[in-house]
Amino acid sequence: MIEQNKGFAGTSEYVASEQLMASVNVAVALQKPLLIKGEPGTGKTMLAEAVAKSLGRKLIIWNIKSTTKAQEGLYVYDTIQRLYDGQFGEEGVDDIARYIKLGKLGEAFESEEQAVLLIDEIDKADLEFPNDLLWELDQMEFYIHETKRTVKAKQRPIVIITSNAEKELPDAFLRRCIFHYIDFPDEELMEEIVKTHFPDIEDNLLKNAMEVFYWLRSIKDIRKKPSTSELIDWINALQIGGIPLDTLKSRLPFIGVMVKKDEDLQTVRERVN
Repeated sequence: MIEQNKGFAGTSEYVASEQLMASVNVAVALQKPLLIKGEPGTGKTMLAEAVAKSLGRKLIIWNIKSTTKAQEGLYVYDTIQRLYDGQFGEEGVDDIARYIKLGKLGEAFESEEQAVLLIDEIDKADLEFPNDLLWELDQMEFYIHETKRTVKAKQRPIVIITSNAEKELPDAFLRRCIFHYIDFPDEELMEEIVKTHFPDIEDNLLKNAMEVFYWLRSIKDIRKKPSTSELIDWINALQIGGIPLDTLKSRLPFIGVMVKKDEDLQTVRERVN
């Protein structure tokens, strides 16, 4: 077992469970990508930032969209700029390497020091996207055809991949990853998380706010349950607004900070009334 004091152990801003810390450290030791799933607001994206800060590494973020292609993470050949330069007689236009721009994966490979690479929301891309990265993530290298150069990782990056489970990921991709599902925090862990954001929070405010928060999450008819980040925002709003604690559960002030859908808001109001 990896000793926690030699690896990731959370930060002052990011409270991680023992299971999550163990998963991060096992992925680092085995040099495999860490695939993180969990409902929105459980800190999937923030994990990479915390790992980078904890280990003193540079963080490189590759945000995935529905139109993102795997090639973009490796490199892009700017043919339009080269054509433009050629038309205006710019020097060095014959040097194709000038027009090769490394993507986020390429940037992580070229880093002199080990970096943390976050591939955020991989399930937003098309179904072939994960498979298109299998070789590069396995071998930690890729070939630039235009310059006939192989880019090989100088230091193998720590790769953290997040998914919201919008699409199933290919089995071949899953086999190459360490997997961890971030469970929604229980009340004890949530209290610890809140106190990292509000060290001086009044006990009564914390107690009442969390009671309302977990009550909202317990309502079966709510389609979008409030997340950790929304609880943090709500407590901040309550502190700024100076709301009397004895009216917190009956009035549910600033409830739109936590409840974001019309039908959910109606459901909550019916329960309160």
